[in-house]
Amino acid sequence: MIRPAWWGLLLWGWASACLALSAVDDGGQTVTLEAPPQRIVSLAPHTTELLFSLGLGDRIVGASEYSDFPPEARAIPHIGSHDRFDLERILSLQPDLVVAWQSGNGPDVIGRLRQFGLAVFALEPDSLTAVPDDLERLGQLTGRDAVAREKASTYRQALTRLTKTYGDRAPVRVFYQVWDSPLMTLAGDQYVTDAIRRCGGRNLFADLPGKTATVSVEAVLERRPQLILAAGDPGTDVFQRWRALGALPAVEYDQLVLLPPDTLARPTLRLVDGLANLCRAIDGARQTIHESGESST
Repeated sequence: MIRPAWWGLLLWGWASACLALSAVDDGGQTVTLEAPPQRIVSLAPHTTELLFSLGLGDRIVGASEYSDFPPEARAIPHIGSHDRFDLERILSLQPDLVVAWQSGNGPDVIGRLRQFGLAVFALEPDSLTAVPDDLERLGQLTGRDAVAREKASTYRQALTRLTKTYGDRAPVRVFYQVWDSPLMTLAGDQYVTDAIRRCGGRNLFADLPGKTATVSVEAVLERRPQLILAAGDPGTDVFQRWRALGALPAVEYDQLVLLPPDTLARPTLRLVDGLANLCRAIDGARQTIHESGESST
C-alpha cells in the first residue's frame, strides 16, 4: 500500500513533468525548461524578431546589436554583436533561456554559454520553409504553442499562394547584388535563391556553391541579366556601375530595383512580405520583357 505522503510526491513529480517544456534545436540539442522562460537573451536580430512574434518581447532582457524590429526591440540593452558578446553582462542578466543563431554565433560562443549552465536554444532557419518550423519549436519551448502554430500556418499559406501564383510564369534572368565592392551575389545555397525561383525568376549564379559568391563584372555582363536587384533604403543608388556600363537588358529596360532592406535578409515571418515584393519586381520585369519582344530564356 502506498502511503499518502508517497502519493503526494508522485503527483508532484507528475505535475512537474507536465509543466516542463522541451524542444530540439537546429543543432540537435534537446533543451528542457521547468517552466516558461521569464528572462530571455537573444543573440541575433532575427531571433529577437521571432521572440516578438510569439509575444515574448517583454521577456527579452538582453539582445544582440542591430535588433531593431519591431521598434520596441531598440530599447532592449545590447549584450554584443554577432560572435562577440559580453559574457559577464549575459551572466549578470541571469537568463533562463538564451536563443542563439547556430551558424552566425558559432559553436565556440554557444558552447561557452552552455558550459556556464545556461539553457541555449540554437536556431538555423536556412530556408523559406524552415522559418515556421523554427517558430513552432520555439513556441513549444516557451509555452507559446498556440500562437506559434497560428502564425506558422498563416506564413505557410502565404508562401504556398505566392509560389502558385508566380512560380510557373515565364522565367526572368536575375542578378542579385549583395555587395558592390567586392562585387558579391547570391549563390545556390542561399534561401533567397529559392525565393527568386518561387517568383519565376532564375538566379544567374545559382550554379555556384555556398550562400554568397564574389563575381566579376565580366561574368555578370556575359550572363546578361534582365533584372538587377539589391536591398537598401530609399534613395540609395547602388546601380551606378550598371548604368554607366549599359549593354545589359536590365539597364536597357530600366529594370534596376531596390528592395526594402531586412524583409528578405532576415529569416523571420516577414520573409513572405519580402517574397511578395520580390515577386512583384520580377513580374514587372517579365511584363516589360514581353512587351519588348525579347525572349526571357
